[in-house]
Amino acid sequence: MRFTIISRGDTLSNQLKEELVRRLTEAKWVEDGGNPMLIISVGGDGTMLEAFHRYVHHVARVAFVGVHTGRLGFYADWRPEELDLLVTSITKGSVDEQGVMDIVAYPLLEVTVVHGQGQRSRHLALNECTVKTTEGSLVMNLEVNEDHFETFRGDGLCISTPSGSTAYNKSLGGAIVHPSLASIQITEMASINNRVYRTIGSPLILPAHHTCLLKPQNDVAYQVTIDHLSLIEKHVEYIRLKVAKERIRFARFRPFPFWKRVRESFID
Repeated sequence: MRFTIISRGDTLSNQLKEELVRRLTEAKWVEDGGNPMLIISVGGDGTMLEAFHRYVHHVARVAFVGVHTGRLGFYADWRPEELDLLVTSITKGSVDEQGVMDIVAYPLLEVTVVHGQGQRSRHLALNECTVKTTEGSLVMNLEVNEDHFETFRGDGLCISTPSGSTAYNKSLGGAIVHPSLASIQITEMASINNRVYRTIGSPLILPAHHTCLLKPQNDVAYQVTIDHLSLIEKHVEYIRLKVAKERIRFARFRPFPFWKRVRESFID
């Protein structure tokens, strides 16, 4: 089995990385950052996002597992004091001779930015995509399945995955969605609602077979974020958002129910 480890870079995370490399290598696993089968994130959710985007083009064949060394790690199943159990689980647990692990797959968000003359760029988001302007209010026609739904005016829009519904989306008042539901959620940022301008004012949850189009109503530059990555897009014709055909795969060496994760992250 081939593995690689992405560390947040602080002292504790680097020490855990070194210990994991040593012990997995002793167990005849091979450290291979170019072609891993298992990617171990040591840090917080930001470290997991970094690991995901570093290997996004291999997402169909790799699996991720997280070790949490910060204050809040929604994607991390393991704590530093559980290192012995994690190593045992990886090397002697739910992995067969062909390297097959117990896997849980979560939906991803596909973001396609289309410019004039058919130029386009495609991105995958694990948490969310946000759309704002670099100056002034965002003014976008929002279409669902090519039917006009509303003209949004406000600070911006957040489009999240189910697993990302607990991140920025939650702070905007969006719903928490179980990742078994292949869907995307559209949440407003400070929409303008008065006698002239009107939006739905509530988050929208779209199923996997629905597509959202955002069509600019003025020619300005847009700030589009894909998780922690920020892009400046000019001369945008439209932005298409939908559930991606790809899914992120997490190696589950023990049960960790989603609602337990939510409770432990935000309540306990």
